[in-house]
Amino acid sequence: MIWVKIMTIKFLSTFQPWLYLSQKEVLNSSQLHLSKLYSQHGGIMDMVESGYRKIEWAEKHMKVIGRIREIYSKEKPLEGYKVGMALHVEAKTAVLVKTLIDGGADVAITGCNPLSSQDDVSEALRDMGIKCYSKRGMSEEEYYSALNKVLDSEPDVIIDDGADLIFLLHGERQALAEKIMGASEETTTGIIRIRAMEEEGVLKFPVIDVNNAMTKFLFDNRYGTGQSTWDGILRSTNMLIAGKKVVVAGYGWCGRGIAMRAKGLGAKVIVTEVDEIRALEAVMDGFEVMPMDEASKLGDIFITATGDKDVITSQHIRNMKDGAILANSGHFNVEINIPDLERLSKSVREVRGGVTEYDLGDKRVYLLAEGRLVNLVAGDGHPIEVMDMSFSDQALSVKYIVENHEKLENKVYRLPDELDRFVAKLKLESMGVRIDQLTEEQKRYLSDWRQGT
Repeated sequence: MIWVKIMTIKFLSTFQPWLYLSQKEVLNSSQLHLSKLYSQHGGIMDMVESGYRKIEWAEKHMKVIGRIREIYSKEKPLEGYKVGMALHVEAKTAVLVKTLIDGGADVAITGCNPLSSQDDVSEALRDMGIKCYSKRGMSEEEYYSALNKVLDSEPDVIIDDGADLIFLLHGERQALAEKIMGASEETTTGIIRIRAMEEEGVLKFPVIDVNNAMTKFLFDNRYGTGQSTWDGILRSTNMLIAGKKVVVAGYGWCGRGIAMRAKGLGAKVIVTEVDEIRALEAVMDGFEVMPMDEASKLGDIFITATGDKDVITSQHIRNMKDGAILANSGHFNVEINIPDLERLSKSVREVRGGVTEYDLGDKRVYLLAEGRLVNLVAGDGHPIEVMDMSFSDQALSVKYIVENHEKLENKVYRLPDELDRFVAKLKLESMGVRIDQLTEEQKRYLSDWRQGT
C-alpha cells in the first residue's frame, strides 16, 4: 500500500514537485523514513536530498558567514523579527537563510528572477519548514504572486536583489511599508532604482546599499561575475573562446571581471561604454573601446552588463555576423532587446539547452538563457567563496537595521565601514592570511598634520 502511494506521488511530482509538503502530510511518516523510501524509487525526495547536499557543500566553503552564524546562534540578535527575502534561491542563499534563522529570525523567501531559482534547493528549504515560494520557470503572474506571499508574512526587514519587493511596498502594498524597519539591496540595478526613489523623496524606509560594500563589489561583481558568466556561457555552448572577438557592454565592476576572464581565455576583447572614465580605464587595461554600432560588426560573442535597457537593439543585430552569440549578465532581461530580435527573425528554435537560434534569413544569431542572467540560468551563479562575503554583508545588514532603524532616515546608506572591514578580516582569517598592524607611532604620524618634510 505504501508502495502504491509512493509511486503515485512520484508520478505527481513529475508535474508539480512543489507539492511535496502536502504529500508528506498525507503519508504521515517521518522525514528519515520518507528519505529512504523516495531515494529508492527516484521520487521527489531525491530532489530534496540534492538540495540538502548542495547546501551542505556550500556551508563547508562559506567560512565567514559560518563564523557569523556561530555568533548569531549564541546572541540571537534577530529574535522576534521577521525577514522577507527576494534573492536567487540556490545553495549559497540557503546558507544565508539558515544563518538568519539561527539568529532568531522568522524568514520568508522567494526568487528575484523567474529562471534563477534551483528547485532542489527550494524543496530542501521547504522541507526544513521554511516559507519558500520560489520555483524555476515562473510566469510573470506566478513571480509576483510569490513576491506578495513573502510580503503577506508582514516582514520587519527586507533583503532584496533587484528591488522588486521594495517596489511592491511602494506600490500596491504601501500600507505594509509603514511596518518596514529597513531593507538591504544586493545588486547594482536595484541600487540605481532605489537611489532614484530617494532623489524623488518617495523612499519610505532606509535601505542599506550592500552592493557598494567593498567586500561585495570588489569581489562579487568583479571575480564572481567574471567567473560565473563564463561558466554559464561555456556550459551552454561548449565552445572555444580563444581567438574569438568578445564584446563586453559596460565596464563597471561586473564588466571588468567579464573582460578580464575573457582575456584570460584567449579572447580578443572589445569594450563598449557611455562613461568617459570607465572607457579610459578599459583602454588603459589593454582593451579596444568603440561604440556598439562598430563593435556589432566585429563580435563573435556579446555580453551585456550595464543595468540599462536596449544595449543591443535591431540596428546592432542587423550588423552581426552569422553565428553571433548574445548573453546577458545584467539583472533584468532588457539589455538585449528581445522583441527586436523576434521581429527580425523568420523562425526561432531551441538548438541546445538554454540556446535559442534566431534565423534572420541571411544569418543566424543565438541567444543564451532567454536573455536573463546567464550565470544563474545556465550555471550555479557566483562561486561559493565570493558569495560568502556578500551574504555575510547581508546578514550583518539585517542586524544593523534591527538595532539602528530608529536613528536612520529614509535614505540609502552604505554598509558601515566597520562591518565591511569585519567581513574582510574574517575572510583573511579563513584563508590563513595575516597582515601587518600599525604601531602607535605610525598611527600618530598619519593623524598629525604638523609633521611635514
